Amino acid sequence: MSKVEGIELLTRAHARLRDAVAGVPEGAWGAPTPCDEWTVRQVLNHARLDQQAYGAAITGTGWPDADPFHPVDGLEGDATAALDKVLSDVLAVYAGPFVDAEEVATPLGPLPFRVAAAAAAMDAGVHAWDIAVATGQASPLDDDLAEGISLAADRLADHLRNSFGVFAAAREVPDGAGRAEALLAFLGRDPHWTPAAT
Repeated sequence: MSKVEGIELLTRAHARLRDAVAGVPEGAWGAPTPCDEWTVRQVLNHARLDQQAYGAAITGTGWPDADPFHPVDGLEGDATAALDKVLSDVLAVYAGPFVDAEEVATPLGPLPFRVAAAAAAMDAGVHAWDIAVATGQASPLDDDLAEGISLAADRLADHLRNSFGVFAAAREVPDGAGRAEALLAFLGRDPHWTPAAT
């Protein structure tokens, strides 16, 4: 994956997250999500803080003001605008000329650029899916996006699962599953999760 391809992947994942957040119906911010015990607003805040950390790891400034793994319901004001600024800032950092295409600082330590970009895209894409399915929207995680972020999932998921408890245990891949469903199952998500499952 070239730098251009990495930026395109991250741009697509960010667009899916923006669209999912914009599609949250009025009054649904407190709805349960596939992330156990986290509401839609908490998943949004977690995604925002995670993306902020991906940018800050490179620049050394602008670190999140809260722990992404203990997201609060805060985000006063326009949640979409707060997210949009962070995503725009992170994309500008990754597209910046000072980013070394061979290795990039990330919250997970230094990674090859292609893995770092895929990791940030994985975070945005999977949380877009969490928010969308929790609020009755169509899945934003298609097979094409899943294929792009699988580079990070294959390399990092077990480390994140075992060291940080970020993902639940991998699930059995459903028969006939596409790339997106297989990725969600590998990351411990139920590809067929619905709000009624909580």
